[in-house]
Amino acid sequence: MTFDTTRIAPGELAALLGSRLCHDLVSPLGAIGNGVELLEMSTDYPGISGSPELRLIAEAVAAARSRIEVFRMAFGQAQGDQRLPRAELHRLLAGLSAQGRLRIELDAEGDFARPEIRMILLALMCLETAMPWGGRIVVLRSQPGWRLVAESDRMRPDPALWAWLDSTEFDAARAPAPAEVQFALLAEAAGAAGRRLTWDMDDEGAEIAF
Repeated sequence: MTFDTTRIAPGELAALLGSRLCHDLVSPLGAIGNGVELLEMSTDYPGISGSPELRLIAEAVAAARSRIEVFRMAFGQAQGDQRLPRAELHRLLAGLSAQGRLRIELDAEGDFARPEIRMILLALMCLETAMPWGGRIVVLRSQPGWRLVAESDRMRPDPALWAWLDSTEFDAARAPAPAEVQFALLAEAAGAAGRRLTWDMDDEGAEIAF
């Protein structure tokens, strides 16, 4: 007996894996958050709600949940007909910058296609890689696309890594480390969406547009 099988494209398989991992990680973090809330309300531990230790746990759990939600949007499935309102994008950007050195501002109105949100988040992660000392990023919606403009007192350039975003220099791109996979994923997402990526960087900032 033979069976017809449909192979899943590597990019789609990676997105399915990303969605699964993020989904499974959110549940235990939610349980920890619920446990913290129960401790805060408990009369058995007077004063615990104001303790720095419990506050540290609560803040760490909130930041981790926000980061995983960003990962789910950036690394998970992105159906073309899904749209997100501005408030949701703003919340994701706040989660990406929580407890970090980046300040991210949003200059856009309306609602946005999920594949665009994915590319924005991947582009922000690329900029984050080049700004380990922190800085400011403005996410601008300009017809017919997006611009992400970064400012920092100090940048860390890596032309061989950023070559992933430049089709004319693709042969010069080096293999990304696990923490740099967003460069390859952004290039793949742009190609799948038929979008052209451009970028620029100097000593005081960088820009990614698509």
